[in-house]
Amino acid sequence: MFFGSFKPNWVLWGVVGGVPAAFLGVFFFFPLWAILERTFSASDLFGVWNRNLDILWFTAWQAAVSCILTIVAAFPMAYVLGRYRFRGRKLVRALLVVPFVLPTVVVSAAMLSVFDRFGVEDRLRHTLWAVLLAHVFFNFAIVARTLGSYWSHLGRAQEEASRMLGAGALRTFFSITLPRLTPALLGVASVVYLFCFTSFGVILILGGPRRATLDTEIWRYAIGRLEFSTAAALVVLQLLAVIAIVALNSWLRRVLPEQLRTDTTRTPESSRQRWAVRGSLLWAVVLLGLPLVVLVERSFSAGGGGYSLASYRALGSSGGTGRLLFVKPVEALFNSLAFAGVATGIAVIVGVAVALVVAYSRGAVAGAIDTVMLLPLGTSAVAVGLGLLLALDSPPLDIRDSPWVIPVAHALVGVPFVLRGVAPVLAAIPKQVRDSARLLGASQFRLWRGIDIPLAKKSILSAAGFAFAVSLGEFGASEFLVRPERPTVPVVIFQLLSRPGDLAYGQALALSVILMAVITAVVLAMEYLMEANPSTAFDL
Repeated sequence: MFFGSFKPNWVLWGVVGGVPAAFLGVFFFFPLWAILERTFSASDLFGVWNRNLDILWFTAWQAAVSCILTIVAAFPMAYVLGRYRFRGRKLVRALLVVPFVLPTVVVSAAMLSVFDRFGVEDRLRHTLWAVLLAHVFFNFAIVARTLGSYWSHLGRAQEEASRMLGAGALRTFFSITLPRLTPALLGVASVVYLFCFTSFGVILILGGPRRATLDTEIWRYAIGRLEFSTAAALVVLQLLAVIAIVALNSWLRRVLPEQLRTDTTRTPESSRQRWAVRGSLLWAVVLLGLPLVVLVERSFSAGGGGYSLASYRALGSSGGTGRLLFVKPVEALFNSLAFAGVATGIAVIVGVAVALVVAYSRGAVAGAIDTVMLLPLGTSAVAVGLGLLLALDSPPLDIRDSPWVIPVAHALVGVPFVLRGVAPVLAAIPKQVRDSARLLGASQFRLWRGIDIPLAKKSILSAAGFAFAVSLGEFGASEFLVRPERPTVPVVIFQLLSRPGDLAYGQALALSVILMAVITAVVLAMEYLMEANPSTAFDL
């Protein structure tokens, strides 16, 4: 059923629905078609695939190992967030998001700073262990928050009955709790696997040329060798794998058992429960906090000359950087902030429009729209960047040299987060409220302005903050599209980390710390706005 019993304003709804459809069609599906066109014109498509089967195999199994290690590492925190209320719980949930929204180049810089501090960089850089550690660090919050949120709404009656019948804690967990968690656990595992499968910056910096995945090979063929047909063929191979992963995730979400609406967390009562909370928090602090603290520390001491602000002062100076970059490193920060602001505006306009359509739709229509608009989130940023590079090459869409192409690419990733953050809030507005407004003569536009948007205002602001943070950290598509005179911070950090010398290394760490501080502030503001609404764009 669509719109209820009231006659809709089809012109207005056509505009609202047409804007996101046009945006997605022009800047997502058309670039994907450009990739397919290049692939179909390749004379040796299956030959390209066959020569890169070892790359596909490494991409698949490293993602599987990363996924398993992440679940094991984050499970204690998921348990604590899902079962207990404690002082600072909201702050902990907010801080857990920071590693996830950090750019992969910042995560890589943090790992390199840890290796450097403890004298193991020569042994760990360009190894599988470095990649696995970074993936666990990056995806920890997805498991802890998403699984913890689901766990907190599971009823305790079955577990309590099992304990009363004499079953121990372990037997109760494996026979009662774990089976009930399994669908959610598989769902979050598929998300983590997807992010590890399409990992780009971590593999490029920490894995190096010996640890190539499909994403890094696509980048090397397109940027390093200018073999766009080969790169496009690898994108299609990657898309086939991604579609299978996304289809599995969608099926798992449909079969997920319905949760209780009430929060079942309790204050820890026994000494064992309190130590479980403390131990999990300490583990998270060591695993997630240590790399970030060392990153800050090394940014003040890079070069071995004692602690100073030399690396930060060098960001505003062209001395020594002219051979490396076309601009001063600090200029990249202003570029990123400007791009993120425009990308956020685009993402909010498109995302809220889709959220309105989804909220007023019912059943299969809403599900289909939601799935289509989430496709950019499941597609590799490298594929998006290559598609835009190949498609936007002729009027009226020849904008590859325009500053607008970067915000457009970033907005493609931001729209799904806006949709996920806003649509549930709009859908939860009682139908009777809208019907009463219509009976009093309110037009559809006035209904949006007077009821829907005000009630969803905090969710919109929070989703906008997340889109802003995601844009600041986007690296995969930007690496294809940025102009040398208008680089973003993640691109500059990668360029600096790729150069020898203490000056470049210090500048990379200093830029990473500044970007981390900005993103942390945005995330904390986003979580504060969402206190009144537990549904967030982050908990996938």
